[in-house]
Amino acid sequence: MKLAAASAVLFAALAHDAASSGPSAPLQDREWTAADDHRNMMEQLGIKTLRPGPSGNEQAPNHANYDEALANPFPNLPDPLTLADGRKVTTAAMWLAERRPQIVEDFEREVVGRVPTPVPTVTWSVAQTVKGDLAGHPIVGKRLVGHVDNSAYPAISVDMQLILVTPGNVHGPAPVMIMFRGGGLPGEPAADGRGGAAAAAGAAATDPPPTDQLIADGWGYALLNPSSVQADNGAGLRKGIIGLVNKGRPRTPDDWGALRAWAWGASRALDYLATDRAVDAARVGIEGVSRFGKAALVTMAFDTRFAVVLVGSSGEGGAKLHRRNFGEAVENLTATGEYHWMAGNFLEYGAAEATFGSRNAGDIPVDAHELIALCAPRPTFISYGVPEKGDARWLDHQGSYMAAVAAGPVFRLLGAKDLGTSDEYHVEKMPPVNVGRLSGHLAWRQHDGGHTDCPNWKHFIPWADALLKHTPR
Repeated sequence: MKLAAASAVLFAALAHDAASSGPSAPLQDREWTAADDHRNMMEQLGIKTLRPGPSGNEQAPNHANYDEALANPFPNLPDPLTLADGRKVTTAAMWLAERRPQIVEDFEREVVGRVPTPVPTVTWSVAQTVKGDLAGHPIVGKRLVGHVDNSAYPAISVDMQLILVTPGNVHGPAPVMIMFRGGGLPGEPAADGRGGAAAAAGAAATDPPPTDQLIADGWGYALLNPSSVQADNGAGLRKGIIGLVNKGRPRTPDDWGALRAWAWGASRALDYLATDRAVDAARVGIEGVSRFGKAALVTMAFDTRFAVVLVGSSGEGGAKLHRRNFGEAVENLTATGEYHWMAGNFLEYGAAEATFGSRNAGDIPVDAHELIALCAPRPTFISYGVPEKGDARWLDHQGSYMAAVAAGPVFRLLGAKDLGTSDEYHVEKMPPVNVGRLSGHLAWRQHDGGHTDCPNWKHFIPWADALLKHTPR
C-alpha cells in the first residue's frame, strides 16, 4: 500500500524474533503488552507521534467536544453511489458488481483489516444438550464448542463457545439471533460483563429479557462469547484467532483487528447453524451492544448471509461518523486502549507526525454511512439509549443518525425502504426519544434507557418478523 506498509511483513517478523529469541531480545523475560504491540505497529507504519484522543471526562482540560457548532469539521461525506472513477451508480447491478467491492476494499485495507486466506477450519461439536422451559415455553438448549484447527501452530488453541437455544414446540425450523455475549444454558447463572446481562441496565422493569422475548415469539437465540474468539485488548493480538493465523507473530498493517475477528467468529457460528435442522439458516440475525454493537454492524456488512441486525449503542467505530468531532474520536481508536479493534493501517488517521506527514478523520476514504450501506437491502436497526440513563453523549447519537440518513440512497437503490427522511444528512435531526423510524428496512429508535438495547427488543422483534415474513407463534 505505502512504503511503510510494504515492509510490514519484514517489520513484524523482526519484531517477533526480537520478542521471542536471542540474548538481546528486550522482551524475552516478560509478556508482550498492548504498549509493545501498539509501538510495533507505529514503527511499521512510520508513525512518530499520535494525536491524543479527547477525554470522556467533561471536567478534564482535553474533554471531548459536545458543541454542535463545532461538530462537523469535515461536513461532506464520501458519496456511496459514486465510483472511484467518478461515475454515478445508477443500478443495483452497478452497486453489486462495482461500487460495493470498492467500499469493502477500502474498509478492509484502511479500517477493520483483512481476514487472511486461508483461516484454519472450524469443527463444531455439541458438548451438552438439555430440554427445559423458558418464558413458559419448551426449549432445546445446546452447548457447542467450535475448535479451530491449530495443527500448524499448536502453541495457540482457539475453542469458540456458543450456546444455542431453540423453541421446542414450533413446527419447522426457527429464525435465530446470534448475540455477542457470554452466557449459559437456561437455568445456569446469568452472564456478566459487556454485552451480557449487565447490558440490561436501564431497561424498563416490565420488559422480559431479550432471550425470553425471542423464545415467546418463536425465535431461537445463540450466545457467542467474543473473548473465546479473540481477546478484547492489544496484548491479546498475538493470541486468539489472530495470533493463531499469524503463528504468534505481531500483526502487519493490513491484518484484521478484533472487530473483524469477532465478526469472523459469528460467521463460523452461522456455518454451524446452517447444519442444524432446528434453525432456519435463511433467517439468522446478529446483535451486539457497545463494542459488540460495532462488531454486529461489521458482521452484517461483510457477511451477506445474515438476514437482519440490531446494532446497539455502537458509537465510534460503529454507526457513528468518523468525521464528526463530537464525543469519542478517531484518535481514541488509534490509542493503546482501543486500536486492537481496528486494522493497523487505521493508526495513520491519528498520526500527528510520520514519514508520510499527518492524517486525520477527513482523510479516511470511507465512513460509517458506507458501513451501514453495505448491509443494504437487508433489515438494519440502529439502537441507542439516552445520556441521562448512561448511554453517554460520548457515543454521538446524532452522528449515528446522520450516518443512517446518508446510507438511505443505497437502500432505496436496492429496492428497500430507508428511514423515510430527506437525504440531507447535514440538517436532519433525530426524532424524539421513544419515537422510532421503523417503517423501512433501515430503522432507528432511541429508547429512554441506558447503555443497552434491551428496551428496543419489543420493537425490534415485530419489525424483524414483518420484514422476514416470520409468523409469531
